Amino acid sequence: MQATAYTYDAGTRSGSVLLDDGTPVPFDAPAFDAGGLRLLRPGQRVRIEVEGPGSADGTGGTPRITLITLQTF
Repeated sequence: MQATAYTYDAGTRSGSVLLDDGTPVPFDAPAFDAGGLRLLRPGQRVRIEVEGPGSADGTGGTPRITLITLQTF
């Protein structure tokens, strides 16, 4: 799934992304660390992997981001 980096705190290695529909979804340090990134800037296009409510079954709720990496073309 793709998203756009929205916020990032280098101290906690956590932040949030915006899904293409404008929904903000937070991520935590383990998701950031899993992607091997060193820095994330707002506006960067990213690829995320999610699990939990709304991630694949369309039942709503906020998914949990498990991995965040830069989107490459």
